[in-house]
Amino acid sequence: MIKVRGLTKTYTYNGKKATILNNIDFDIHSGESIAILGANGAGKSTLLRILGGTDVPDSGVIESDASISWPVGLVGGFQGSLTGRENVTFVSRIYSPKYRINERIRYIEEFAELGVYFDRPFKTYSSGMRSRLAFGLSMAFDFDVYLIDEVTSAGDQRFREKSKQLLLDKRKRSDFLMVDHNLWGLKLHCDRAFLLDGGKIEIYDNLEEAVALHTDRLLSKPMN
Repeated sequence: MIKVRGLTKTYTYNGKKATILNNIDFDIHSGESIAILGANGAGKSTLLRILGGTDVPDSGVIESDASISWPVGLVGGFQGSLTGRENVTFVSRIYSPKYRINERIRYIEEFAELGVYFDRPFKTYSSGMRSRLAFGLSMAFDFDVYLIDEVTSAGDQRFREKSKQLLLDKRKRSDFLMVDHNLWGLKLHCDRAFLLDGGKIEIYDNLEEAVALHTDRLLSKPMN
């Protein structure tokens, strides 16, 4: 169960304050997965970062009895001068008992398929390599809820298919809060939807209805 009350988040751009999330409330029950919809800049990734503890709201209360992942695929926490192995070893020491650290590292190395680059500095990686390492790191740990933000597009077609299958396996045991411009992926994994628009949240028990409304709003926006 995740309960959110009065969540507000603002940012300042060029001296002007912009409200991304404005006093929103919602509940997420164990056993359900949520699609998070909204136009670019609506606050989807911001909401995931706040729930995952990598960003803080201006105000509001978040209560949960579930273990929640960091945003899956997040690359901002990696240290550029450390190798991929050194980065995942550091995280594994925090989140794993000592006897499982080597097992975690082997899993990530095999899944990310970086070859010799696993032992090269993270700052030398391409964006695709960074995404693959970050995704593999997130999947190496078991959480009640995974925060998934546009991670199924990294790598070639074979790697994407492998990632999709892993998510299907994780979904059998865990819940997702999912942002994905591939609406088919949302329909595959999610039960209902939150639609973010103008700082507010609209809650839909019917996923198809939410996707259709979201699509209509995007198509109706004037082209810049």
